Amino acid sequence: MSGPKTTPRSRGFTLIELLVVIAIIAVLIALLLPAVQAAREAARRAQCTNNLKQIGLAFANYESANSIYPLGGMTFVSSFQTSTWGNEVANNGMSWTALILPYIEQNTIFNAINYSVSVNSGGASLQSFATAWYTRVPVYSCPSDGDQDGFRPVGSGNGNGQDIASAAPNPPGGGTPMIPVSNYLGSFGDNYCIGCNNPGVTFPTETPYTLWPPVPGQPRVGWPGEQGTRLDNFSCSNTGNAPGTLRGMFDVTTGQTVKLSSVTDGTSNTIAAGEGLPAQRADNNVWEWNSGANGTTVPINYFSGQSCTLPGNGWGSTNWASRCAYTNTGFKSHHPGGCNFVFVDGSVHFLKQTINMITYCAIGSRNGGEVVSSDQY
Repeated sequence: MSGPKTTPRSRGFTLIELLVVIAIIAVLIALLLPAVQAAREAARRAQCTNNLKQIGLAFANYESANSIYPLGGMTFVSSFQTSTWGNEVANNGMSWTALILPYIEQNTIFNAINYSVSVNSGGASLQSFATAWYTRVPVYSCPSDGDQDGFRPVGSGNGNGQDIASAAPNPPGGGTPMIPVSNYLGSFGDNYCIGCNNPGVTFPTETPYTLWPPVPGQPRVGWPGEQGTRLDNFSCSNTGNAPGTLRGMFDVTTGQTVKLSSVTDGTSNTIAAGEGLPAQRADNNVWEWNSGANGTTVPINYFSGQSCTLPGNGWGSTNWASRCAYTNTGFKSHHPGGCNFVFVDGSVHFLKQTINMITYCAIGSRNGGEVVSSDQY
């Protein structure tokens, strides 16, 4: 008579085997995650490229309809002597972003703006602008910028907010006032971003503003007309010393206009607009004139994200990392290695942050006479 049958006991994983499996899974995730992140960034960059294509097409259609490029800012001055920051007269203060709305299929927002009211007026007058103010324009936001969702707090004094000329209107449905911000700015070209805005100090990549007149045949990084204005090269006023003139496409402050015929360097060799980061420019906003353009004398992706509330970091700081320093007018993005730019001909190019500064400034100017081939950028 046979004895009772025994059922073999199933063998489980040992602790070592389990740890090996977990380690293998971790290695696979580590290998796959960068590829997934790269694919997502590629999709975001493609959307950013499409946004700039739409903006470039809007510029072209606006020029076709009006025989002139849109004003950088609707600011008009009575004379060269009054063309300094804060002296604009007879203006509503709105940026080019408002002018091109009908050309990016945003007629509803365009019709909601009362162009007879200054965006700098504040109070009840600006409240009529609230509907447009709080309507997000998707074309003005880069999906790679995770620092904001189209709006940021009011005031750089809280560390990460935006400064504007007057108080923001109240949201139509109630709530906390906010500042609409943009990832795309026009180009004032190779006019000084800093220059004599910081007297006696020279930013490392800029030609000292005191080196004037220019030496024939010697390239410069920076020209009179700080930030694309008519401002004097030495005193940042208009006293007759090397008066400034816009070299790029957008003067946001002193009312200079640009016709396509003045782009003598070629539309395929001239930057029209590029990317910016609101978290790294304390006056960035969608509608006001003052933040409508950046320049090419500051390297691409130069960091300017430190809080304005840190000691010495207020407006005009020479701590170039401050979001209140004038290095904030350089083009920058969260795309690894560079920024997207739309050129006057409507083409979009990704420019590396290692681009030679002389080349970068050459494609910033519209009529500087520089010889640049596409393989240089």
